[in-house]
Amino acid sequence: MKKLKIGIAGYGKMGQIRERTIRESEEAEVTAIYDVEDHEHNHERIKLCNSYQELLESDIDAVVISVYAKVAADYTVNALNLGRHVLCEKPPSINAREMQKVIEAERASKKVLKYGFNHRLHFSVMEAKKLIENGSMGKLLWMRGIYGKAGSIDFDQNWRNYKEYSGGGILLDQGIHMLDLFRYFSNSEFECLSSCLTKSYWKTEFEDNAFLILKSKNDNVVATLHSTANQWKHKFLLEMTFEHGYINLDGLLSSTRSYVPETLIVGRREFEDVTFAMGKPKETTTYFENDKSWEFELDEFVKAIRNESSVSHGTSDDALEIMKITDCVYGNSREISSEFVRDN
Repeated sequence: MKKLKIGIAGYGKMGQIRERTIRESEEAEVTAIYDVEDHEHNHERIKLCNSYQELLESDIDAVVISVYAKVAADYTVNALNLGRHVLCEKPPSINAREMQKVIEAERASKKVLKYGFNHRLHFSVMEAKKLIENGSMGKLLWMRGIYGKAGSIDFDQNWRNYKEYSGGGILLDQGIHMLDLFRYFSNSEFECLSSCLTKSYWKTEFEDNAFLILKSKNDNVVATLHSTANQWKHKFLLEMTFEHGYINLDGLLSSTRSYVPETLIVGRREFEDVTFAMGKPKETTTYFENDKSWEFELDEFVKAIRNESSVSHGTSDDALEIMKITDCVYGNSREISSEFVRDN
């Protein structure tokens, strides 16, 4: 079968990850790249474009968009209007209003649109989802998520911290992955009951900490999130408690391997024997050593284009619901600027 021809808009970290993934695929190939900066590239068969418009008008079937959040929605709309299928990185837009315009363009174009929420396709997450869906854990009661970054000496100089490019701070950059997992595991939409954004350390235009309390709309599951840029280590933890036990996702495989190990911890509630069960239930821990989430995302995208299946992870509806939550947070949150924010 003929390989799909894919262009990449934005050749930073994520664009390069996507290119490597496509290069290893038998179903697709990268034929054109556009970036606002010059990057070294050793593949002679790939066209280096001087503008995004040139990329879209190149001989491509689809485009991977990994650009600044401020222009992600516009890039997506333009690609759809020109008849290109789109795989766009998160965040999908700056707000829900922009996402509505994207969805209108998607419906008019009838092209495939998928968003990069690859956390759903980590093996630990997929195994947890299976366990929840088989019903053995009972009703979901509550969730608690922590997603933390170590920060770096030049963290405050990163493009993600400037309004001109990002549209939001650590919540929009990293926390939205946890918001997506809340929705994914609960099969529910959430409303934000309370939130607090802080500038605790980094001297940036946006928050370096986001504290959220959410409630699901259909079954009153409460979820709390702490997304932080000053954890001083990379940390991923999602705890979920059910009627009959709990599931913890602790750690996450990444290219830097700084969030490892990736584990799935399952505990069962035991009331029968207080001697053994009081506060120390039996647990099983499964370790994961491979991350195929990028490959799985590409496979779903390609199959949707070939009409072999539809997009089920990272739909435009998923993106819209996430932006509704972040709109609420950024619109209503109490913001605290700490006296400890650095002067340099």
